Amino acid sequence: MSLDDLDDAITAEYGDLDDEIAVDFDRETKHELSLLAAALGTDRDELIRRGIHALFRRTLDTGDLDFHLRQAFDVTYDEYLSGMTYDEMTGGADGTGGAGGYPERSDERRYQQ
Repeated sequence: MSLDDLDDAITAEYGDLDDEIAVDFDRETKHELSLLAAALGTDRDELIRRGIHALFRRTLDTGDLDFHLRQAFDVTYDEYLSGMTYDEMTGGADGTGGAGGYPERSDERRYQQ
């Protein structure tokens, strides 16, 4: 797998999403959503959007996203954002080009809410 494969998978997933998604909630999820909506005075759609952003951020911050991307596509989120692999960034096919290792990660390139 590669960056192109990941981009194709994201495009396909995005294309499969409608503007509205019907989701079946279990009892616990309904209760938690109702409690959050009542306590925060926020509509359910906004809470669901916030929940997706929070899950994305947590998955990104803990490294779980990179782990799964590496497993499925052999890339990281930073590589996806830059559009090239570390090997391509450093000029080495073995990942040790340039300064003898991977470039430093810049958190400013990461997803911002």
